[in-house]
Formats: sequence, structure tokens, C-alpha cells
Amino acid sequence: MDSIMSSTSLVERAGIIRGFNRFYTHQIGVLQEHLLQSAFSLTEIRVMYELSSRGDLTSADLCQMLGLDAGYLSRLISGLERQGLIQKVRSTTDARAVQLHLSDLGRSVLTPLEQKTQDEVIALLEALPEPQQQQLTAAMQRIQTLLQGTPPRFLLRDPQPGDMGLVVQRQSALYAREYHWNWEFEALVAEIVAKYLREFDPSCERCWIAEKDGEVVGSVFVVRHDDSTAKLRMLYVDASARGMGIGQRLVDECLRFARHAGYKRMVLWTMSALVDARKLYQKAGFELVEEEPTASFGKELISQTWARDL
Repeated sequence: MDSIMSSTSLVERAGIIRGFNRFYTHQIGVLQEHLLQSAFSLTEIRVMYELSSRGDLTSADLCQMLGLDAGYLSRLISGLERQGLIQKVRSTTDARAVQLHLSDLGRSVLTPLEQKTQDEVIALLEALPEPQQQQLTAAMQRIQTLLQGTPPRFLLRDPQPGDMGLVVQRQSALYAREYHWNWEFEALVAEIVAKYLREFDPSCERCWIAEKDGEVVGSVFVVRHDDSTAKLRMLYVDASARGMGIGQRLVDECLRFARHAGYKRMVLWTMSALVDARKLYQKAGFELVEEEPTASFGKELISQTWARDL
């Protein structure tokens, strides 16, 4: 895709975006005179939705949020107020300010419209296979992120079917690419993952998957070492997602879970060559307790054990 886009001109790219806009507005039906055949315009429903989801707001807040002309919004609010759908109330933090409040009648009008919208979007998604649903929502999130200019976001979640295969593949590829480790490392990762899946005990073990733009970009495991000791295993963050704080979040979640599970200590095993990971462990309070030379993964390395009390 990158090579195709790089060969187009700015005018051609603008045409692609305009074509997408025409397609999408038709797809979601916002060109209809009244949304969902109700008595309300799209803008009126959007105003009620913002008041419902965000709480009381001023007219200035709504103008900025929705990009509306102040005069037009004033007339729209007057109409909704006459119907008893919104009310003007004094701000609880500034007695001089007037805020708009969605009335109980307004909520009763908005709720079925919101449900119908939700049902229509679900029907749209159900027409696609699951993988395409994931691709569609990830693409929409990516568009929003690019146009808003916000920092890339990530989420931590539980593993889903297929994730563990990705963990093995991506960790193996990453360490082969960055450290030239051989197939022995892939075998080790596969063994750890298989053991975790076969013997998983949710009371004392956990895995987190880091996801960005619909892609798996990191993971970490906490497993039982003994009754009082947890073991942090296989922390990794893909090169495309570094600098976002994912590694620190993964380590923090491990420590929080281990304490909650009743462990008194946490240990981990790593290699001295993994400098960035070591810095994370040190920052999280781990201390080096043992190290020794080892011939592993086709390299001469120094293995290290780090630990900390919980």
C-alpha cells in the first residue's frame, strides 16, 4: 500500500479521501433528512448525545466540540428547550455560568435512538467475517488517530485465540533480527507458551497482550515459581511500538497482579545483552542476584537472574 500511495499526487490523494467520504456517508445513512426516520435532525441528536455522555455543558462547550455556528446552535437549543428535552441550569462550580442539562424526557427520547443506531452498526459488522470486522475497526481507529494528531495509543488485554502463536512468531523474529539468536530461542519460547497454556492457573498466573492499531505489539507472562515466588517471563515490545511506555506498563501490571495473588517475591531471567529490558527491571526495583556465562541461542551470552520483594 505504501508504494502505491507514494506514486500518487496530492490532488489524487485528496480525490481518494473525497471518494471515501461520499461512500461512507451513504453507507451510514447520514444523508437522510432525519436520522433513523425520527423527528430529530442529526445535529439535534448529537447535542442530546453529548449532554447524555459528558454531562452538563455550556453552549460554548458544544460550539467548540461540534464545530457549530453559535447562532445556529442557539436556535437549535431553544427548540429542544421548548420541547422539554433539555433544561438550562446553574453550574455547580460557577454560579454565573449557565449549563445545558438533558432532561428525563430527553433521555427517554434519546435511548431508543441510540439503541437503534447500535443495532444498525452491529448489523453492518455482522455482514463481515470476524477478521474483516477487526480490520475495519482498526482502520477506523487509525484514521482517527492520524487526523486528530494524537499520540499513538495502546491497550493491554487478555490473550485471544491465535495470540499465543503470534507471541512465539514475533518474539522469535524480533530476537533473530535484533540479536541474531537462532532457532533455539524459538524452541524455548514455544515451550514456555505451551506449558503456560496446558497448566494455566488463573488464580496465580496471567498473560497480557499489548495491542496498537489492532496489531499485537508486545506481551508478558506471570507464572508460578513456587508458593511465595512469581516469575516474570518473556517481556517483549515490538520495535514499532517502543517509546510509548508499553514495557513499563507490562512490568507494572505483573507486579500489581503478583501482589494481589499473594506472592511475596518476583524473579526473572534475562540476558545482559538486553539492555533496554534491564533498565526497565532496574527502574521497577529489581536487583541482579546472579549471573553466569552461557552458550545459548547460537551466541556466547551472560545470563542473569533478577529479583525483588513484593
